[in-house]
Amino acid sequence: MPALWDDIFQYETDKVLRIQSTNYGTIKWILHMIVFSYVSFALVSDKLYQRKEDVISSVHTKVKGVAEVREETLGSGLKKVVHSVLDTADYTFPVQGNSFFVMTNFLKTENQVQGLCPEYPTRRTLCSSDRGCKKGWMDPQSKGIQTGRCVVYKGNQKTCEVSAWCPTEATEEAPRPALLNSAENFTVLIKNNIDFPGHKYTTRNILPGLNITCTFHKTENPQCPIFRLGDIFQETGDNFSEVAVQGGIMGIEIYWNCNLDRWFHSCRPKYSFRRLDDKMSNGSVYPGYNFRYAKYYRENNVEKRTLIKAFGIRFDILVFGTGGKFDVIMLIVYIGSTLSYFGLATVLIDLLISTYSSRCCRSRVYPYCKCCGCCAVNEYYYRKKCESVVEPKRTLKYVSFVDEFHIRMVNEQLLGRSLQDVKGQEVPRPLMDFTDLSRLPLSLQDPPPAPGQAEEVQLLSKEEPPRPSSSPSWCQCGNCLPSQLPESQRCLEELCCRKKPGACITTSEPFRKLVLSRRVLKFLLLYQEPLLVLDADSASSRLRHCAYRCYAAWRFGSQDLADFAVLPSCCRWRIRMEFPKSDGQYRGFRSPY
Repeated sequence: MPALWDDIFQYETDKVLRIQSTNYGTIKWILHMIVFSYVSFALVSDKLYQRKEDVISSVHTKVKGVAEVREETLGSGLKKVVHSVLDTADYTFPVQGNSFFVMTNFLKTENQVQGLCPEYPTRRTLCSSDRGCKKGWMDPQSKGIQTGRCVVYKGNQKTCEVSAWCPTEATEEAPRPALLNSAENFTVLIKNNIDFPGHKYTTRNILPGLNITCTFHKTENPQCPIFRLGDIFQETGDNFSEVAVQGGIMGIEIYWNCNLDRWFHSCRPKYSFRRLDDKMSNGSVYPGYNFRYAKYYRENNVEKRTLIKAFGIRFDILVFGTGGKFDVIMLIVYIGSTLSYFGLATVLIDLLISTYSSRCCRSRVYPYCKCCGCCAVNEYYYRKKCESVVEPKRTLKYVSFVDEFHIRMVNEQLLGRSLQDVKGQEVPRPLMDFTDLSRLPLSLQDPPPAPGQAEEVQLLSKEEPPRPSSSPSWCQCGNCLPSQLPESQRCLEELCCRKKPGACITTSEPFRKLVLSRRVLKFLLLYQEPLLVLDADSASSRLRHCAYRCYAAWRFGSQDLADFAVLPSCCRWRIRMEFPKSDGQYRGFRSPY
């Protein structure tokens, strides 16, 4: 199978670090239970397993009621009280959309005819001569078109003459109390048909067997579609008599929350009410709600009209809601989206480990802090969980001194002298992995001590050895040799195994057994390549490079660091002496990148 298919048909997964900790385990399960409880509650309460669809509706209304109106009119110079009865055709008007209007108050201007007459006196229409009037002038607030004459309106008052419906409408306050104050006893029947086309479901708010004499009540009869206008205002905390004077706008909200599943079927409307206009009518520029309309008629072959300024209440019916039905796709999507919530426990615990193992906590600035024990534990977890990787660069080098526990990272671009004198950045030494050493056969290890014989370990001497006169000035162990590289590149090989004077690491027993032992090196080469044939020509070269890698793995621990490690001059020449090159010419350090 081609390599491309091998790359396609493979699976990758994350490596898991399991921390055996009672504290963190408790935190994890508490968070998981909180998340599970919330997810389950939201799933059931909000019905997130359903596919939701917005409602489509139509509304039809019918207002019922009769009102007696008492009007005072002037006739033949005498006041005359007229009693009239208004029914549905008189006080309701068709309104566009899901709305209806009920007139509660009005002002009449009767017997208007087309002609010339003085305009109603206001600050804009008062005049003293014809100069104050402009022929043909009009504005949106005027009642007609000016003729250019200034005529008497009443008494000493003069106004501009206009061509309009005469007499012009007077600017008066709405009658108080409202003429149709009894409209609060009117009732309205609301017919609301709804449809959920996606679920193929249709219903209406009028239930079978409805008692047509019922009246809506929030608790006693919440499903009755017949509403008393006064009760609607009581629900919003308003006074119908006050609103009826200048009018207003009231919203009737019908909310459908339908569960269309057969096992929990429920689809009934819920009614609520809301005042939609400005309640502070006294402070408004145009308070309330009103409009004008006219009733036209002919008298003595002259067209006349009665202008009516109607005040009333506009009722807007607002229908909204959703219908839901079980859908397995929505359930799978919800479960999939909530699985990420369980990762909050991992994020929180990782944050705690990172916080309590930070540089500030590890520095032990506060020696009497109670969290020091917690810091030590979390630092251990942090080392197990996190591995710092430095971006590989051609100019990056690592050096290690036997008399220092840490490793130094050096940027070649900053080099201006030998590696021995460059300070560099301190890097923690990775923990040594002894797995490969434990696989060595017993024949390559030291024989067990004889009975009664104490086991001895040869330590690296701390005494400073005599310094040969031929060693370079930067050498601290006395075993380094000058570099064979050109002068511009020598700084990369001017490195000793020690930062301060002392015994050379090449004299230690681990160096001899791990780096210079032919049996160990051959075993490692065969361990990697079992069919490797070591002939006379390639044996020395392979053993030398294997010794380089053994020293780098021994002193630098991590393969990432070992790839950029620079071997000390003493160690490099000691390995070359043990496994020499035939021509004696060595090319020196080469970066793998």
